[in-house]
Amino acid sequence: MLERLQKIISAAGITSRRASEALILNGQVAVNGVVVTELGSKADPAKDIITVDGKALKINAQRLYILLNKPPGYITALKDSQNRPLVTDLLKDMPERVYPVGRLDYNTEGLLLLTNDGEWANRLMHPSHEIEKEYHVRVRGKVIDQQLKRMADGVELEDGMTAPAVVNLVKSGEQNDWISVAIHEGRNRQVRRMCEAVSLSVVRLKRIRYGSLMLGTLRAGQFRYLTEAEVRQLADIPVVPESEKRTPREPRKKIVRSGGKSSGRRQ
Repeated sequence: MLERLQKIISAAGITSRRASEALILNGQVAVNGVVVTELGSKADPAKDIITVDGKALKINAQRLYILLNKPPGYITALKDSQNRPLVTDLLKDMPERVYPVGRLDYNTEGLLLLTNDGEWANRLMHPSHEIEKEYHVRVRGKVIDQQLKRMADGVELEDGMTAPAVVNLVKSGEQNDWISVAIHEGRNRQVRRMCEAVSLSVVRLKRIRYGSLMLGTLRAGQFRYLTEAEVRQLADIPVVPESEKRTPREPRKKIVRSGGKSSGRRQ
């Protein structure tokens, strides 16, 4: 059956569908020995020989779904021009090539998903799903309620107002406080920038939850395979209708808590 090339490449676990489109435009994909550079091109994976950078696709590769506790100091990518350590370096003896679902910054640690199932990854990363991700943040000095409330209500960043978040004080120390921040958006360095916007200096940032998945007791650098139930549960998260999607100026209504107390505002 004929399918779009980017869908075939993504399903084969090479990379995401969007990145597959870039491979096609760059002339890195060929069908039966002929280089294809048009995004509308189709092929039959059951009959045609499809290659990426000269290597034939493994259409029926084993599907892998991995939860990794990413340590700081690793790049969430498949290659790096500066030869820094990659998250895939932590996955020893992996039977199939996998790639990250989304990104964590170089110095950010915690829960990271990896897979070779392009359709599953695309579904999780699509903005319409608004999967909630929770972070624990150690900040320098003491946090005040007003800072938590501002982050919870939304702060103005250079790329627009953030949607409401769930922000709480987790632990208070002599020199540093820990807060939790749960967001649905996926902007670049969003949690760090939200903290900076309310004059909080981030010392450590760790993602502890992705949707229904918890990091748990997995140690830094360790990984585990997701269960079939976990894979299905994440994939079955309903798509948010267009009419209910939140915009920076028109947040969807929800209860927002700050500092462990309800702000009294329903968003």
